[in-house]
Amino acid sequence: MRIGYCRVSTTEQNTARQEVLMERLGVDKIFIDKCSGKNTDRPALKEMLDFIRADDIVIVESISRLARCTKDLLWLIDTFIELGVGFISQKEALDLSSDTGRFMVTIFGAISELERSFILARQREGIEIAKLAGVYKGRKPIDCPDFDKVYQQVELGELSATDAFKKLNISKSSWYRRVRERQRSAGNQSSE
Repeated sequence: MRIGYCRVSTTEQNTARQEVLMERLGVDKIFIDKCSGKNTDRPALKEMLDFIRADDIVIVESISRLARCTKDLLWLIDTFIELGVGFISQKEALDLSSDTGRFMVTIFGAISELERSFILARQREGIEIAKLAGVYKGRKPIDCPDFDKVYQQVELGELSATDAFKKLNISKSSWYRRVRERQRSAGNQSSE
């Protein structure tokens, strides 16, 4: 069976180009992730790894879609080899069925990892320049009108912190950041 794996880094990005390629290559089943490739903790990737069987072929548009770090890429390739699964990366014209193909996967994986580190470095540099120019303000805070009410419920022991941030539909880090801000402002008010 020919298995396609598509990935984009964010939910706003579109996998249509990769899906069209998979259709053109005659894949039987496609797994799609819309999250970073910085590690292997991706739902569709895990689902695909559970699904594939010996003699299947995993096809990706490029190595960077499968993994952004050489260690993860090599782990995935070893997993494919152990399972007797083939691997093809269309962009790099790589096929695991040969020793040269396995060697080139390692080389391209290292290049992909280097490219990711360059992208992150340029992003950090751009943010620093924008901050110095007063242009970058960071992400806008999430509007959370019920925070005070839910916070009181946690303080009274009526809700756990986990239930609170789930109820407010915010992340754990956002919850605790707001709690710290509230406690700081309460401390400042009591000292006045």
